This record gives sequence, structure tokens and C-alpha cells, in this order.
Amino acid sequence: MKIFMLGWEFPPFISGGLGTACHGLTKAMSKIGVEVIFVLPKPIDPAFSTHVTMLSPLQARGVDDLTTEQSELKNVRFRPIESPLQPYSTPEYYHRHLEEIIKQKRLVELEEIDTTYSDTSQYCGDMLTEVSRYAAAAVRLAQQEEFDVIHAHDWMTYPAGIAVAAVTGKPLVVHVHSTEFDRSGEHVNQPLYDIERRGMHAADKIIAVSHLTRNIIITRYGVKGEKVEVVYNGVDRELSSLNFDKMGSIKSDEKIVLFLGRITMQKGPEYFLMAAKQVLEVMDNVKFVMAGAGDMMGRTIEMAAAMGIGQKVLFTGFLQGQDVQKVFEMADLYVMPSVSEPFGIAPLEALNHDVPVLISKQSGVAEVLTHVLKVDFWDVKEMANKILAVLRYPPLHMTLREHGNFEVRKLAWEDTAAKCLAVYEGLMVQV
Repeated sequence: MKIFMLGWEFPPFISGGLGTACHGLTKAMSKIGVEVIFVLPKPIDPAFSTHVTMLSPLQARGVDDLTTEQSELKNVRFRPIESPLQPYSTPEYYHRHLEEIIKQKRLVELEEIDTTYSDTSQYCGDMLTEVSRYAAAAVRLAQQEEFDVIHAHDWMTYPAGIAVAAVTGKPLVVHVHSTEFDRSGEHVNQPLYDIERRGMHAADKIIAVSHLTRNIIITRYGVKGEKVEVVYNGVDRELSSLNFDKMGSIKSDEKIVLFLGRITMQKGPEYFLMAAKQVLEVMDNVKFVMAGAGDMMGRTIEMAAAMGIGQKVLFTGFLQGQDVQKVFEMADLYVMPSVSEPFGIAPLEALNHDVPVLISKQSGVAEVLTHVLKVDFWDVKEMANKILAVLRYPPLHMTLREHGNFEVRKLAWEDTAAKCLAVYEGLMVQV
């Protein structure tokens, strides 16, 4: 089985859980013998990819692969789309280019891509131009490859998935890691919602990362239930112990409560701060570390200052690689107060580092974890009470730590890959 996989990010160039999920899934697929051609909109730095086979578009026409250590991803080839945005190019330009390619192939015409992007949000403008450019480049790459199934991750790659399916006639699987309702609540960005809906309806099968996400797909996007399969994410157990010293600004007797994720509405940073204030009213030797970046960063810093707890809240900015391991090794408790979380890989990573976890009930990962504390994201009083309980009572901390680490061992990427393979095989039977 050979898969043409469309992704938007891959370590070390990541902005969230999508890159982590793509890395874990492709590595596991390689282990079970599934061949993957992974298409990315930017190059992979070989210094961070010592276990993959690299193949750039220039190498696609017979030049030898740039080969490094292949023990973990020996069945994966990366096809980075390296060229930058063309000056003065627009989504309309790339859409016309896609239509020309498809007409040349004398196949069905690509369903129209909405190119009216008047919204001024962070996703519009150059981002949507890049999405259209990525789709055009992906079609060119697909014409040079042989594969059985197309697998597209999240909305940024759906136009590419639709286009490649139209040109090749191969079945399309879209993998929903997040929806516009998770990111924006009820005030959705209409062009993004339209792209998501179009991708879901064009797909032959949809993979959702949780039943929470599956229900959103069915109720908010009008997709039939039998089309949507739930496949949970996993966690990479292969971690090294780094044994870093604590940050200089944290005293040795202080407890550390960690928030790690994008500082956006979806992740609930304001609820974390409100709970922090209540904790600090009764327990002083605690520092709250907020690791991440996002559009609410400035507002969150101002909020901490206005609440009078600025000296107790540390903002690290975006972390990746060993810095993530470092901050987990420092933490006494990890808190994920997400307002709407399709899955949530960070709690698995925390448990993998022996860190007790408190998550919101409004998260997909709550469906698969038992030995963690759970709370409604809006119930900051109960959130504060549970934070205090973990920090004050060592037996509770130890129980959550030991049982949580044991539980997370059951969530392996190999199982995720096997379930995705079953979805592929089901489509091949139908062909």
C-alpha cells in the first residue's frame, strides 16, 4: 500500500499538534510497512531529520535520493515544495493553474475553490494564497508518482487533496485534527469553513481524532455518520531523560504548574490565569508557566498583570524540541483548560514525562484517559481546587503520575497507523 500524504508541517517546523501527529503517524506507518510520499509546503532541515529519506522536487526526475539514517522512516519519502510565493500572485492565479492542469488531463473539472477572501483574519491573505499554490504544486508532484490513496491533513491541504483526486481518480481520505468551530467558536471564518466543508464532502472517507470531533463533523458540516471513522492519536514513547536544571527565576521550593499550547481562544488561557489567581490566594510557593505563542499572548500578559499575579506567571514563548522536554521535566502538574479541543496530544506527552494532568472535559483526549483529573473549562473554582489538591497532597500526585504513565503506554502510534490502514483497505475494496 502506497499513500500520497498531504501535510502542512513536520518537526522541527511546527506550530502545534498537527506536526507532532504527522511525525508519529508516518513513523508508525513506516514500521508496519506502509509506503508514504509526504508532501510539505516547506523544506525539512536535514539536521533535524536524521531518520528520513529526503526527496526534493528537483530529485524527483531520476536523481538519487538524499539519504540519511532510515531505520525509523525507511518507507517514507518527503516531497517539499520549496519555492516561495510568486510576487503579485493570488489565489485566483493558482486556481486557474489547477483548472488548466485538470483540463489538460481531460478529467473531471475541479470543484470551484472559493477565492473571495475579504476577511482580514490571520488565516487570510498570503495564507490562502499559499494554500492554493500548495494545491497546484501537489498536483504536479502527484503526476510523477504511483500511489493508492490520498491522505490530506486539515483544511490547509483539502484543496490539494480534491485536486489530486480529480486528476488521478484515487480515493481521498481527509484527516480532521481540528475544525473552524474549535478555533473560532461560533464566529467562524467563512472561507475556512467553506474549504473544510468542501473537503469533507469531497472525501471518500473522513478520519476524526475523537468522537467529539466526529459529532461536530456530522452536525456542523452535514456529513453522514457512516463516512466518519474515529482514530485516536498516539504518543511517542522513545524519549531521553535530559535532567535540566530549573529556570533561574524559579526557586527550588516552588511548585510549577504548566500550560503548554497555543495562546488562543481555543486553548482557554484566561481560565488558566483565573484558576492561578485563586490558587495563589491560598498557596504562595507556586509558579505558573505559560509556554506557547498566539494571538492572545499580549492580552494574556496584560491580564496577569491586571490580576496582580504577573510576578507569579512566566511566559516562555513558543517552545519546541528539547525545550519542550525540559519544561515537562520541570513541571509538577500540566493543565489543559481548552474550550474546544478535538484531541490534545500535549496531555499524552505530559503523562509520558511522568507529569500529572488536569484537562478540560471539552477535549477529545478525555475520551481515552482515565487516570487524569477532569474539569469543565469554565469552572475555574473547581480547576483551582484540583490544582491545589495535586500540589498539596503527595499521594494524589504520585497516584496520578504512576497510573497516568502506565495508561499512556496503551496509546501507541502503531495502533493509530493500523486503524488508518484499515480505512485505506476498506476504500480499496470498494474501488
